[in-house]
Amino acid sequence: MRGLIVAAPASGSGKTLVTLGLLRYLANSGEKVVSAKVGPDYIDPAFHAVASGQPCRNLDAWAMRDETLNTVLSGLSDDGELVVCEGVMGLFDGARVAPDTVSGSSADIARMTNWPVVLTVDVRAQAASAAAVVRGFIGHEPDVEIIGVIFNQIGGAEHAKILHSAITASLPDIPVIGCLPRCEGLALPSRHLGLVQALEHPDLEGFIDGAAKMIADHLDVPTLLALARPVAETKAGNSGTAPLGQRIAIARDAAFAFSYDHLLDGWQAAGAEIIPFSPLADEPPAGSVDAVYLPGGYPELHAGRLAANATYLAGLRNAAVRGANLFGECGGYMVLGQGMVDAKGARHAMAGLLQLETSFETPRLHLGYRSAALLADGFLGAAGKAFRGHEFHYASVLVEEGDKPLFLTTDAAGGNSGTAGLVDGNVAGSFIHLIDQETLPRSR
Repeated sequence: MRGLIVAAPASGSGKTLVTLGLLRYLANSGEKVVSAKVGPDYIDPAFHAVASGQPCRNLDAWAMRDETLNTVLSGLSDDGELVVCEGVMGLFDGARVAPDTVSGSSADIARMTNWPVVLTVDVRAQAASAAAVVRGFIGHEPDVEIIGVIFNQIGGAEHAKILHSAITASLPDIPVIGCLPRCEGLALPSRHLGLVQALEHPDLEGFIDGAAKMIADHLDVPTLLALARPVAETKAGNSGTAPLGQRIAIARDAAFAFSYDHLLDGWQAAGAEIIPFSPLADEPPAGSVDAVYLPGGYPELHAGRLAANATYLAGLRNAAVRGANLFGECGGYMVLGQGMVDAKGARHAMAGLLQLETSFETPRLHLGYRSAALLADGFLGAAGKAFRGHEFHYASVLVEEGDKPLFLTTDAAGGNSGTAGLVDGNVAGSFIHLIDQETLPRSR
């Protein structure tokens, strides 16, 4: 399995556009291509899956153990022969940790996989100076190999000529793989947690086909493919977290779309059965399940509809009464609470299984990696068992009390972040999206 990483100096440079266009172009050309996404991201992988026709997997050097990373990489090789991996933020951006430790950056994944980096540079406000940007990135961490550059948002033929000349003069061994023109029609809508979800895009196929045509017209794809390299040797092991039960109902629709495939894969590999249901369609979890998983998503955009779906809400309450394990993350945690206030100030009653009230009327960003250790024995494990995950939400907490706290947490730098979440018997949740079991910090 060969691969390469599409990275950039900063967010908003065009990584996703390049990745989606390249995936669709290669899939249409008959390449056995799959994709990966660096970091704790739910939205981009859904776009990738539509573009390639294959599942996309997350690769997270900070939150995943070596065994989990290797298992994910091995799974990619089962599905394809070429991996196009989209980076996260800027190439060297990650969690704030001590020097010479893994931060979760795209550069960390490049080192671990042996995949080379193609740098996507937005040049709307520069010309020859872009060569200095590329040179700086090449020299910043020499063990991360940048093997080509794609210039995005080109103003015209003369602009492209200046860029080519600047790279040839100062970096003759770095090929300019393409110059992509400015195109207002190829922009993805966004909201507060990133892009609007793939399943909500009004014309996703048209958008991806347009991106693929741009790649075909303006990128030297044969040169790009020749630069891909085999992945470093991997050995799969036990990955992810233990299943919540033997038969697990998982909420899955536009309100609850934020689940990691590697976790669900791990649960199934351990013998668990996954049974989807749609709260938005007023479906309850199946009555035969012994666990219910409510992942994150955008329940706040559908709060009124969810509050009115009596069959779904009764199904959650009935599952709790009969002793099934109910676990909610972020959006799923909020719907286990008493109520949710939407952006307009209207309160909507939720399942009422935890002493939690949340609001989007006065949103506040909560963001960052978390280590989370269980404070008491429960269905997630024994007291002290630790996980790694990521918190990213805008909800304000009005009430979070009465029940026992679920986790004691620290941030990526090891600073105390206090307690997180609530647990009441067989019902538990928090704002943290769990990614893997805890691991000791890696050194580079």
